[in-house]
Formats: sequence, C-alpha cells, structure tokens
Amino acid sequence: MFPLLFKYPSTVFAKGHLVFLSRWPVWLLPLLVVLAVVGLGVLIRYRLRQIKPYRNETPAMTHRRAWSVWALQSALVALILLLLWQPALSVAELSSQQNIIAVVVDDSRSMATADADGKPRIDVALNALRGGLLDGLNKRFHTRLYTLDSKLTKVDSLNGMAAAGSATHLGDGLQQLATETADLPVGAVVLLTDGSENAAGLGGSGISLAAMQALRNRRLPVHTVAFGSDKPLHDLEMEDVSVAPNTVVNARTAASLTFMQHGYANRQATLTIRDGDRTLAARSITLQRDGVMQTEPLFFSAGDAGARTLVFSVEPFADESNAKNNALTRPVLVRDAKRRILYVEGEPRWQFRFLRRAEEDDPSVQIVSMLRTSENKIYRQGINGPDELAEGFPTKAEDLFAYSGIIIGSVAADYFTPAQQELIREYVDRRGGGVLFLGGRQALSDGGWTASSLNELMPTFLPSGTNHFKRNAALVNLTDAGVASPTTRLLEDPQKNAERWRKLTYLADFEDPGSAKPGATVLAEMNSGGKRMPFLITQNYGNGRTAILASGGTWRWQMSEALGDLSHNLFFQQLLRWLVADTPGAVSVNTSARTLSDTGRIDITATVHDKQFQPARDAHVMAHVTGPAGVDAALEMKASQETPGLYTASYTAEKTGPYLTEVTATSDKDELGRDTATFQREDGVAEAFHTEANPKLLEQLARDTGGSAWAGNDLKNLPQDISYSEAGISVRSIKELWNMPIVFVLLLALPLAEWLMRRKWGVV
Repeated sequence: MFPLLFKYPSTVFAKGHLVFLSRWPVWLLPLLVVLAVVGLGVLIRYRLRQIKPYRNETPAMTHRRAWSVWALQSALVALILLLLWQPALSVAELSSQQNIIAVVVDDSRSMATADADGKPRIDVALNALRGGLLDGLNKRFHTRLYTLDSKLTKVDSLNGMAAAGSATHLGDGLQQLATETADLPVGAVVLLTDGSENAAGLGGSGISLAAMQALRNRRLPVHTVAFGSDKPLHDLEMEDVSVAPNTVVNARTAASLTFMQHGYANRQATLTIRDGDRTLAARSITLQRDGVMQTEPLFFSAGDAGARTLVFSVEPFADESNAKNNALTRPVLVRDAKRRILYVEGEPRWQFRFLRRAEEDDPSVQIVSMLRTSENKIYRQGINGPDELAEGFPTKAEDLFAYSGIIIGSVAADYFTPAQQELIREYVDRRGGGVLFLGGRQALSDGGWTASSLNELMPTFLPSGTNHFKRNAALVNLTDAGVASPTTRLLEDPQKNAERWRKLTYLADFEDPGSAKPGATVLAEMNSGGKRMPFLITQNYGNGRTAILASGGTWRWQMSEALGDLSHNLFFQQLLRWLVADTPGAVSVNTSARTLSDTGRIDITATVHDKQFQPARDAHVMAHVTGPAGVDAALEMKASQETPGLYTASYTAEKTGPYLTEVTATSDKDELGRDTATFQREDGVAEAFHTEANPKLLEQLARDTGGSAWAGNDLKNLPQDISYSEAGISVRSIKELWNMPIVFVLLLALPLAEWLMRRKWGVV
C-alpha cells in the first residue's frame, strides 16, 4: 500500500535525505509559504467583515467555516510552492551485480521446533529462500550462503541444513562475518532465525557490544527474518535454580526453583531434586497463570560428603511440546569438615546441657564451650588441647578467628574487656563470622549489653533498664519469614511446619529483646500473657551475621514432647548450621560460573587472608583442577593489582562433565588455607531452552544496524528494500517526489474538499 501512494518503499524515506532540485534558494520557499498563508488569512478576514446578514439570520459563511476554507487553501498553496522547488530524496543505493549479500540461516536445534502449523522452522525458512527470495536477491546481487549455530560456516547450497547445531551464538557469528568479509563488498546481511540467542547462557537475550561495533564499523545493515511463535502452546520450562554451591554433611539445604508455563494454568505439577537415581526431595505445587515466572522453595538433605551433580526438575506433562527444558543441573559440594563454635556460658543451666546434646548428633559442627562455674573458674569442653581457652576468652585475633561461630549465653557484657568486645565486633564485621546471643538472667539488657560497644551487633533495639528476664510461660509462633526459612523448618510442608511450631510446649523463661532493627528479620515470635515479642531475630552485619534467641528455656521442647520427638535437636542443629554456614575460611575460592553451556572458558578467583584475617598480599596460590577422563591441571594464580588478597586464574574446560578445583595458599612455606569449588560443562543443552521465537531481539538488531525486520511469510519486497544501503559499493541516486501518486491525490482532494464544503453551506 505504501509504494502505491508514495511511489517508493518506506526504506527510501527512512534512509534518504530531502533535497531540492530547483536552482531557487531554499530559504525563499518557507518565506513564500508564510506570505501566502498570511495573505489568504488577511483576504478572508476582509471578506468576512463585508458580509452583512439579512435581518437577524445567521450568515452562511461563519468564522469557523471561513477558517476551514483558509486551512484547505493554505495547504494547497504550500503544496504547489513545494512542487515548484522540485523536492527529491537522495539515497545510497547498492550498485547492481557489484555487491554481495550474505544470507545467514540459523541451523541450530531450536530451528527444528515445530510450531502450531506442525512444520519445523528450518523447513519454513528454506521454503522461503527457495520460493523466490534467493532468486530475487540473485537478480540484483551476488549471494553467499552461511549457516549459523555456535559458529558461522560458509556453505555452497541449501542442501544439508538439518537444524542440528548445539547452540545459537548470533552475536559471535555476525562478528565473525564482519571480520572475515572485511575485504569483500558486502552490501547487507539477511539473517533467517528464530532469535533464540543463548551465547550468554540459558535465556541469553542480547547481542554483544563487540558484535554490534563490528557491524557498525562496516556499516553493515542486518535484515532479520523471524520464524516461529513467540508463545509456546503447551510447555513447562525451568528458568533458574538458586542453591548454595557448598553445604555440609546431612544439612537441610534450601533450593529455589523458578519456572514458567503455557497451557497448564491451575494444574498440579511435581518439583523434584535428584542425585543420580536417588530422589532427595519432591513436592506438589499448583501452577500459576500462563506466562508468569513462578518461584517455589524446595528443601533437601545434602547427604554424605562429596561433589554432587544434582538435577532440579518439574515433572513434564504428557502433551508437552518440549520436555527437554524441564530440568536444570547444578553442582553442589558437600563438605565433611567440622565447623567449630565457641560457646560462652555464664552459669550452669539446662539450656547449656540440651544445646550440647543437639550438637553431639550433628557431625558438621563441634561446640567448644567455656562454662563459668565460679567467679574465677571456667569449665572447658570440646577443646583440642590443654592450652585452648586456658586463659579464658581469647584476646588475640588469630585465636578467636579460628572459630566459625560464637554463642554468648547468660553472660554480662562486662565479662569481656573493651579489647575483647572490639575483637568480637571485628570477628563479625571483618572475619565474617556469626554470633548468637541467648536470653538469660545476665543476658541482653539485664546483662548490661545495652550500654556496651557491642550493642550495635544486636539485631534489635534492646530495651533500657533491667528486669526484662522473666520466668513465665511463653508460646512461640513462626512469622511469614520463619515459615519460608530453612532454619525453622521442622516439617517439609510449610503449613504443617507452622502448625507444628504452634503446638510446641511453652518456654520455661524468656527475655524481652526489644524491637527489630531495620534490615533485621524476625523468624519467630513469642506470646506471654497476650504480649507479643520477637523470639528469634537475625541480621547481617558487615561480612557476618548475628542473631538473638530470646530464651534460655527451649529445653522444655525436648523434655515435654513425646519420646523420640526430635524437634528441639533439629531446630538447634539447623540454627547452628545457619550460624557457621557462610563463615569463610582463610582461603575462599569462587568461579565465574557454576555451569558452562557450550563454552569452556572460566575464571577462578581466590580471596586469601592471613591468620589475623588481613588480606595476604604476598601469598603463593595454586589451583589444582581435576575433571572428566583424567583431566588434571595445575594453575598458578596471579595477585590482583587493584584488590589486596585477591588472586585470579583462567582455565578452559575442554571436555563436558564435572570439574573440581582445589586452591591452596602458602606464605613462607606455611599453609594459610585451602578451599574447593565445583563447576561443570554442558554442551547441547542451551538449545532446549527458550525455544520460542524472540522477535524483539531481531527488531532491535535490525534497528541498531540500519536494517529492517521481516516476518517469514511476507518477503516479496525484501530484495528491493535491501538495495538501499551505504555498505559495499553504493552510489547516490535521486528519487523525484513531484510525481508521487499521493501528490496528485492531494492536488485533487484539497480543492474538491473546499468545493464540497462550500456546496453544503450554500456559498459556492
């Protein structure tokens, strides 16, 4: 329709520049238009004043009608003056048979997807090329055929394209094309694809800046041709899995599974976590409405020590169009090293005994306790030797920082010297450790902690004064945050778990901890005589975390419940694991990715500290990488010039499968520490995800490169539109505008409209 009225395709107007072929100066045109318009206005105003109505009748030519006539006459005069200046478009046009058009066909596995019409996308694309598009291009240009999956490949014909590529790297392929054809007169690129770009990993949705810059430097327009539906009819796809890379033996570990569905709203689906043939966890959920990103928690037991490759999935339905995108794998390292916790208790009490009993059943933690039995005497348990804690609470950083967590029971603040209090603050802030404060006769406000320098560590605003410790009964309920937290998970089902907490035996005592600070999380509340108070509160502080458990009477949960009920032990085991889980060692290793999709390059970073947990600047750091089929490599890590204590190395995983990286740091032949991380490489997996077409990406690519976006079923004008490009060998051509059909339509329509209006008003 557009060329029918405007003579040329819209591309000419988008890329052309307006010029005037008349020798008259351009500035004279707007001046004459203004003079003509003003003159017509003055004339019409003069004529209106001369009109005298007969008796009291309304004149036929009112002011509104007169100015309508003026608008039409002004438009006609302006159009005629414009034509006298001979307007035209100057546009760059590719020289016929002197340029190459690169025809790139996406040959990845997503192009094998059959949409609603039942035809694979690759077949539709090839039919479009064979149905006239390729012949139309060959009449005007030379063409080169390419296939594109994880790389760009030049081919001689369309035969042999089977949509078997394991990945789609649109950006890398276009950048490769721009580089390899730098000495050829390539006028444009025609890209036939569904837009399923996954170079950035699962769900990648962008073209790299390097690729865009390479195309812009060549002024190469990319004309995209989209195939496929952007909304699957029946599909359930796993989008992401969030799970800690490390956990401890038999720990209850939380995972968040994110997925999206089309066609199964309000249906029941099953989430599962598997380790090989063994199912670690499963839960039934209700699917939300179509196209909504849904996230559900799932808890599982980590089991024995070792490196695991866990499969997180949502069970497929029988009529799913693509069942390969229902699962994601994640490597998880289960550690068996015991985390040592220093427990300082100011008086013998039942809480001390039952907390130690819970710890004895947990192989992942070890409590080292110092119980003050009299003014100047302490009773030590769990020590490694006679010298440990022999002088009481540590006074040196290297001694205190050796522990992964600290529990402070019914102990007054003045038991710790100012230097020890500052050491505790540094333990949390700089070392990244966890501190748990328990309620008691000499704890929190009653122990003078409100006035201590460690008050800022508290996750609550402690109430002023004393007498906040009560030996009264109190019942505990979970908050919404507590229902979702793995720390307070006694039963797998959230509703049953909340109900289990409501039925726990009342506390023997409690202490009012005050109100939660901004940023703190209240996991549980207690109710005593109708007064509600926080019971379990956590917060992050610096690199570490702190918590308050506002009671010394939870031991009643063990004494009063049925024989064999493990609620008390399970809760404290999970609380202690939370306390130490994120406490880093002297060496902490991270990788740039946990799962590599169709690529092998990975960056390994290690943060190294000395015994005082200061950055180790002169350490010798080695990374030992082991992998599938006997892969074994040693890498020397280099110190970062910008960040003290940071060491980096790069590695390329050539083979698919799981990899283990152990980093060891030494200084003056003394080992500072070591840490381990896992990652895996998967090939051919990304193409099973996000198989829906991505027209927005293709439209953006075309727009940013000066090309145009096309639908696969309407390509008849593509060979003509592609001619207008500044790439390759091009010439400037002049497209005259005076003889456009729309001009003649306006020349007839404007006076005709005026005549019809005048006839209607009776003033012809």
